[in-house]
Amino acid sequence: MSINAHGRSPLRLAALAVATAATALTAGCAAGGRGKRDTSYVARDVDTLYMAAKDRLDRNQPKVAGALFDEVERQHPYSPWARRAELMSAFSYYVARDYTKSIQASQRFLSIHPGNKDAPYAYYLIALCYYEQISDVTRDQKITEQAKTALTEVMRRFPETEYAADAKLKLDLVNDHLAGKEMEIGRFYERSGKWLAAQLRFRNVIQNYQTTSHTPEALFRLVETNLALGIPVEAEKNAAVLGSNYPGSKWYQKAYRLMNKYAPDTKAS
Repeated sequence: MSINAHGRSPLRLAALAVATAATALTAGCAAGGRGKRDTSYVARDVDTLYMAAKDRLDRNQPKVAGALFDEVERQHPYSPWARRAELMSAFSYYVARDYTKSIQASQRFLSIHPGNKDAPYAYYLIALCYYEQISDVTRDQKITEQAKTALTEVMRRFPETEYAADAKLKLDLVNDHLAGKEMEIGRFYERSGKWLAAQLRFRNVIQNYQTTSHTPEALFRLVETNLALGIPVEAEKNAAVLGSNYPGSKWYQKAYRLMNKYAPDTKAS
């Protein structure tokens, strides 16, 4: 399940691009055939082909629209509309949730037009495609890491854009997700009595995801594992950090009770 509910407000720019392109094209162009005939190779003028693609997108048939936008590029590679068709192909596949094709189309656009004014949107679209494929923490997190890389790239390249602002919000959620995965693995090791392996995971959360919601629990788990290892002094240090930064947290209350029970001679701050 994705951690995003497919909020696509920034994509209004792509929708606007479609409308702008349609206005500039010949208004009365026919849309061509239907079904598979729409995407089969039939030589058509650029206006007719582009309008056929737009028509399919408007009628909520984005996958067919993507294939038709691809045809614009293939049949009319030197047309002024070829560049826009490349980006609209990426957008159409994104709407169809064919994320692989959307990423490929976006990357193709960037490889041909790296300095184009729509490049920020292409980078953002790639990030969205990865982001919307993020699964729950019980599964492999390769896609989550790819989403993190892509979102970070948007922020690095275009820091003053609305895409960067949205990427930052999504990056916070991605980091929380990755921290959750570390916690899940750490808890598994802890239940198995593999205290040192568990601690590596909990420390990773504290060091690399310290602004996430999982940090208080990670500190508590370090208290638990240090007590299990017979190192109450280290447990007290973690409890002290927990009390200093999250004094009202349920995890601090649990840590305080543990310290009083198993290390009464060590005072948790």
